[in-house]
Formats: sequence, structure tokens, C-alpha cells
Amino acid sequence: MNFDLTEERQMLQDSLRRFLKDRYTTDLRNQIIESETGISDKIWGELAELGVIGALFTEEQGGFGGAGFDISTVFEELGRAGVVEPFLDTAILGGGLIAALGNDSQKDLVEEVIGGTLHLAFAHGEPTSRYDLSRVETTAKSDGDEIVLTGRKAVVVNAEAAGQIVVSARESGGADEEGGISLFLLPAGTQGVTLRGYPLLSGGRAAEVTLDEVRLPVSARLGDAGAAFPAIAARVAVANVALAAEAMGAMETAVELTREYLMTRKQFGRPIGTFQALAHRYSDLLIEMEQARSAVINAAGHLAGPERERDRHIASARNLIGRVGRLVAEESIQMHGGIAMTQEYELAHIAKRIVMTDHRLGDTDYHLERFIDLSAA
Repeated sequence: MNFDLTEERQMLQDSLRRFLKDRYTTDLRNQIIESETGISDKIWGELAELGVIGALFTEEQGGFGGAGFDISTVFEELGRAGVVEPFLDTAILGGGLIAALGNDSQKDLVEEVIGGTLHLAFAHGEPTSRYDLSRVETTAKSDGDEIVLTGRKAVVVNAEAAGQIVVSARESGGADEEGGISLFLLPAGTQGVTLRGYPLLSGGRAAEVTLDEVRLPVSARLGDAGAAFPAIAARVAVANVALAAEAMGAMETAVELTREYLMTRKQFGRPIGTFQALAHRYSDLLIEMEQARSAVINAAGHLAGPERERDRHIASARNLIGRVGRLVAEESIQMHGGIAMTQEYELAHIAKRIVMTDHRLGDTDYHLERFIDLSAA
């Protein structure tokens, strides 16, 4: 099987890499991280104009990509540059769910997302749910021609900047059942919604969202009542591939920064990278990186496959990426020494991104257990 990028994906990768190399500097990123919004509207608009967001949607959805390798190509470059803008939350999760479940009127929002004029957030995780997608205690009760939402959502990334929040709530069934979960479009500023925002360690912002008898029209529901779980699981699978690719790109940057440092820093009159102990440690990273890259390619290639097979390969990739990512982050910092911990140096942010990726949508232990369960006969 040929795993080389198509000509179109190669062009996308090259243009995105050049843009980010020229524009997305360490100083600019630090300014974005320290800003009130945690986002650069200018960078976001320019990347949308470049077609980056459109590459994450299919032609039927208004984009020009949307396949596993389109997503992995984009997110690897975003990870390589340490981009903090919320592509995962606005396009992959929020936008992907609207495209999958929305009616014609709701799908018009996807066009705004692709054009870079609308931010989204996905409010699904709750204080007691951890990584369990089916655990939803937030309730949605019918009251005439309205739906009343009550509950709490935890670590909702990009909630403060979102024009619409895609929020999950239970219309029927028990707290852990897959059936009975619905999705609703929640416009920013809706009465009864409270956001408690805070910065994230690896960049960007999130919020704790409280829904206190929030009233929405029935038309705010995405898809059929109580039938949203399959779409949620499918989009989270896509998001896991994106996260794996993003971590892969970040690891490439960490390893390259380490190589440059080892060949620049000198002791006893020669580069420290020529010392056998450090050379062997660096070589081990390269070997682990190749295995991780194969796992990302495998996961992206199976994204459109049968659900059980898809999830098994994704769980395997996320587990491996988590373990290799931590090794790369720790070894890169160790071989750099104290300079690696300074915010002004690129590696400080990249290492945080790698480590924190392992805590979103399931850590290494969670994905290992999931892989074992999915591999059982």
C-alpha cells in the first residue's frame, strides 16, 4: 500500500508549513497565550483563507477533504508549529457534529466555520464522566415547544469564544446508557448559561459551563431525539486521529530542536551530540518516532472502516503516541538542560503540548484498556 501523500495533500502540507514557519513564531504564540481570548483572530482568518478549515470537511459538507489523511496532514503541521487556535473544537468536533446531524438551516453554520467567521465548542464531558462518552447526567426536558437544559459541563475548550456551543443532554435512559443522548445548539449569551473560564496549560482557554434551566426551542436539537451517541462516537474517533497526528508533529519539532542543540552546545571542544551516551539516547528517540508515525498512519487509514476495527486501531495509536510522546518530551528536556524550561524557548511549549495531548479524550491507560476490550473475541 502506498502511504505517500497525494499531490493535493502535499500542496496543502507545503503551504501550511511555510505559512506557519513564517508567521507563527514563538513570540507571537506567547502573546496569543497571554491574551484574554487565547486566540489570534488574524491568524485564524488567514488560515481559513488558506483553506485549512475546508480541508477538514468533505465536499458534501462544503469543504474539499475530510478523509483520515487530510485530517492527519493538517493536524501534524499544526502540532509541528505548536498552534493553539481551536481547530479541533470548532471544526472537528463542533462543526463535524453539525455537519453530521444538522438540518439544512443548521448546516449553514458549517459554511461560516469553513469561512473562519464562526467559532464552536463541544460541551459533552461532565465532572463525573472522565473519558466515558456515554455518561451524561445533564438533562433535557420538553416543555411545550421548548427544551429545558439543566446540568454542568467540564473543561469545555473554546467555550468563551464560541458563537454556538454544541451541548449534549439526556432526554431518556440511565446516566451511563448510550441511548437517550441528544445534542443541542446553544447560542452564546443564552439566558441561564454561566461560563467560568480559565487558561489551559498548553495554550488556549476552556470553561466550566453551568446550565440552569436553559430554555431552547425544539428546533435547536441536532438530529433525532435521544439518537446522538453514534455521531458523537464517530466524531471523537476523528478527534483522536487528529490529536495523535498533532502530537506526532509536536514530537518532530521537539526532536529537531534537540538535534540542533546537541550539535551546537559544546563541551571539551566538541559538540555534545558526538558523545556516545547522548547519541544513543537521541537514536532511541528516532526509532520510537518511526513506530509512532506508523501508528498514526494506520489509525488515519482505518478512520472510514468498520466501527469496531476503527476504534481498535485508534486506541492502539493513542496508547503508543501517549507513551512515545512522554518519552520524547522528557528526553528532549533532559538533553537540553535548564534552557528547555524557559517560556521564551520553543521546546517549553512543545513539550507541554505533547504531554497534555495525552489527557484529552483518553490517556494511555484508558486507550490500552479500550484496545484490550476491542481485541477480545
